[in-house]
Amino acid sequence: MECKILKRAILCIGIFTLCLSPFSSRAQFLTLDSCLALARHNNVEIRTSQMEIDRAHAVKRQVFTKYFPQVNLSGIGYYSANPLVRFGIEDVQSNDMQSLLQDLYDMVSEESDIKNEVSLMKKGASGSVLAAQPLYAGGRIITGNKLANLGVEAAELQADMKMRDVIENIESSYYLVAGLQQKVATVTAALALIDSLDRVVQSALVNGLVTRADALQLQLKRNEMLANQQQLASGIRLSKRLLCCQIGIEYSDTLIFIDPVIYESCEAALDFQLSAQNAQSVRPETRLLQLGVEAEQLQRRLTLGETLPQLTLVGSAYYGNIIKNDPSANAVALLSLSVPLSSWWESSYKLKQHDIRIQEAQFKQDYYNHMMSLEEEKAYSDMLDAAMLMKSDSAAMEIARENYRLASLNYEAGVATLSEVLQAHTLLLQAQNAITDRHTTYVIARRRLMDLKNGVEGK
Repeated sequence: MECKILKRAILCIGIFTLCLSPFSSRAQFLTLDSCLALARHNNVEIRTSQMEIDRAHAVKRQVFTKYFPQVNLSGIGYYSANPLVRFGIEDVQSNDMQSLLQDLYDMVSEESDIKNEVSLMKKGASGSVLAAQPLYAGGRIITGNKLANLGVEAAELQADMKMRDVIENIESSYYLVAGLQQKVATVTAALALIDSLDRVVQSALVNGLVTRADALQLQLKRNEMLANQQQLASGIRLSKRLLCCQIGIEYSDTLIFIDPVIYESCEAALDFQLSAQNAQSVRPETRLLQLGVEAEQLQRRLTLGETLPQLTLVGSAYYGNIIKNDPSANAVALLSLSVPLSSWWESSYKLKQHDIRIQEAQFKQDYYNHMMSLEEEKAYSDMLDAAMLMKSDSAAMEIARENYRLASLNYEAGVATLSEVLQAHTLLLQAQNAITDRHTTYVIARRRLMDLKNGVEGK
């Protein structure tokens, strides 16, 4: 019953705020869904995780290029002050041959301008292209691409986890603001009640029916409520600033957060919990742990590939005039086979290290799977406890409300003191705030379990 009264009060406040909105053109209304939508675009952690996905895709495309030939272009040109190669008649070692060549040169030189020496490589330029196509690299190219694909999947899973955590934090902050605003409504209603009692006490004080102490007790209660109101206002302001940081917008006093409906019956809460407990877990952490094992196995295959033969097809083409003045062209194709015999000894120890790392990854997988199961069980227990306590708190609030009603009637009949009324009112306020806290705790716990069970897609 009290929950319905609070909801009606909150609804009235919301309608009153909407009615005043034309007078404040700068007012901005945000719901929980709009905050989540803003966070998906503006939150720093979410944007960083998306950058990690882009980086993983870039690595994948980089590794994919290893399937294609590696082509290198090169060019060279030179000019020397003197020819790099000179050979004349005097350079002939045989004296007889040197004499014969000299006689021939003397006869020919009289009819032409032939020099008595040959010079080469004074200037020249050339260009070449080299292409190497790996035919077999010990399986390292295929393994490297598989490892890159795992990197992309791991980055996407981590982004899902980050999205889940950010959304969970935003929802917790939003429900915290909602709970504080509901407490403000409770305090506002309490101040209105104190004002009503004050009018009664002041009238009775004039007629001599009560003492000055009763009026002072009422004033003390009002000061206490005003202090609570100020504390709640400060808490709401800080909570809203935190929420604005999480969704990536500037804080403004004109921001108005629409309270979500967080109250529901205890029976519906318990029914939801039982169905949620039987849901199949699809947490990204489970797949991420499996990827850790697979990545270590692929790293071992890369190390093993270093010990296997390497077969490469190489093609080269050349065009230039490096040696002689007339340009020439040529092309060569060859098949290269490399067997790393001396690396077997070292690689055997590397493989043992990878075997140990694989075992470590498998141990971590089993351990964290059990821990995640325990975490889900704890989340379920927290939600179940909150749901059960909601029922207890509802009964306690009914008792506090009835106690306050009887105290008010007895005070009006003159058989109870104002202190008893104020004490009963204090217990009622405590019960109302306990209901607000319990429902907020339940909604957060339920959201936590849904996030663990179903991930971001479960929303």
